Amino acid sequence: MSPIRSMYDWTLRQAEGPYAAFVLFAVAFAESSFFPIPPDVLLLPMALARRDRAWRYASICTVGSILGGLLGYAIGAWLYESLGQWIINTYHMQDAFQRFHDEFNKWGVYVILAKGLTPIPFKLVTIASGVAALPLIPFVLACTVTRAARFFLVAGLVRKFGEPIRTFVEKYLNWVALGVLVAIVFGFWLVLG
Repeated sequence: MSPIRSMYDWTLRQAEGPYAAFVLFAVAFAESSFFPIPPDVLLLPMALARRDRAWRYASICTVGSILGGLLGYAIGAWLYESLGQWIINTYHMQDAFQRFHDEFNKWGVYVILAKGLTPIPFKLVTIASGVAALPLIPFVLACTVTRAARFFLVAGLVRKFGEPIRTFVEKYLNWVALGVLVAIVFGFWLVLG
C-alpha cells in the first residue's frame, strides 16, 4: 500500500474518531498564521467519510481559519520584526510580502477577498494585513466571507456529489494527491514569482 493511500485511509478513520474536529480546527488555525498545509487536505477526506458532517467540518475550518487569521494579523501588527519576518523568510516570501503590503495599502479588504479563495498561502495575507494596519472589523468580515466560501464550496460539492467524488478520489488517489501538492506549490510560486 502506498504512503498516500495509508494517509488517506488514516484520515478517513480519524473522521470517526473523537479528535477529528479538533485536528481539523488546529490545521485550519495554523495554516492561517504559520503552517504551510491547507486544511482542505483534511476537510475533503473527512467530509467524504462523514457526508452528514460536511457542513459541520466546513464550519470548523472557517472558524479555525478566522481565528488563525487573527493570530496572523497580530503577528503582522505587533510581532513582525521578530516572528513575522521569520515566518516570511522561512517560506522565502519576502518579495511577495512587499507586493502584498503595497496591494493592501492600495486595495485593502479587496485583496483578502481576491486571495482567500486561491492556493496563495493565507498566512501571507493575514500577516500583511496586520503590518498594513488594515482595520480589524473589515479584516474579519473579509476573512469570514472568503474562507467560508472556500470551505463550504468543498462541503457542498461533497454533500451533492459525495459518492462519485469519493469513487474518483479513491480511484485516482495518487493523482489527486499530486494535484493538491501542485496547487500548494503553485500558490507559493505565485507568491514568490
